[in-house]
This record gives sequence, C-alpha cells and structure tokens, in this order.
Amino acid sequence: MRALLDVNVLIALFDADHIFNDRAHAWLESQAAEGIATCPLTENGLVRILTNPGYSKQIRLAPAEVIRRLKNFIAAQDHRFFEDRLSLADESIFRTDYILGSKQITDIYLLGLATAHEACLATFDESVNRKAVPAASPKNLFVIE
Repeated sequence: MRALLDVNVLIALFDADHIFNDRAHAWLESQAAEGIATCPLTENGLVRILTNPGYSKQIRLAPAEVIRRLKNFIAAQDHRFFEDRLSLADESIFRTDYILGSKQITDIYLLGLATAHEACLATFDESVNRKAVPAASPKNLFVIE
C-alpha cells in the first residue's frame, strides 16, 4: 500500500543527524515497491522546519535548496502527490469528538487524507487516534519502528 509520509518522516529522511534517520531509510527501502506520497502539508512542513534557523546548528539551508532536494527525492521514488481537498469540518470524514488537542490535528488530517487515497499514513507517532477517521482501518496507519 502506498504510504503518505508525515512531516517527521520526511525530516528524518533529509537530516542525516536525525535520531530516526537510519530507521526512516530502512523503512523507505522496504517500502519502495509500494510507493510513497506527499501532499502540500507535508512538503511545506519539511521546507519550513529544515529552513528554520532554530532547527539545527549544523543545518543551514535556504528554502530553494530544500525544495531542490525534495524534487530530487521525489524523482527517485515511485511517488504520488495527494492534493489537499479535505476539511476537518467534514463530518463524513472526521470525528471531531476524537480530536482532543492541537498536537493531534496534523496527524489526524493526514490519516484522513491517506485513507481517502486508499493509502496509509507512515509516521513515527504511536498515538495517532484512528477513531477520529471512521473510514480508517489498521492498514491505513503504519507506525515506523
């Protein structure tokens, strides 16, 4: 099943010093045959975080450099771009009573987007609440260990 990469997975793939860099690359190698996906939220998050001066003392990248690296990464993968057409306000997709805090918003949204595209969300976060996306089954969420 194609995997939508969450922002933290993308960051780990792009930052050789990231604590989960090896884990992310090992998983990506095993996932290559199934394919990956990104979306506006994950791509923008990657660029925003890696170009933030407070992110790392070792990494100093301009947005254009991160975007160039992203293009190269995507070109080397079986990649799909998932357009961002969902709304958290859509009760047919999201159960807002299961969204309990601000830190859950992005992961739940990405789970909904992955599910809508018959894919899985690939994340390091073990606490993503699948109940917030009623159509999501266990196969729509993959925690990289």
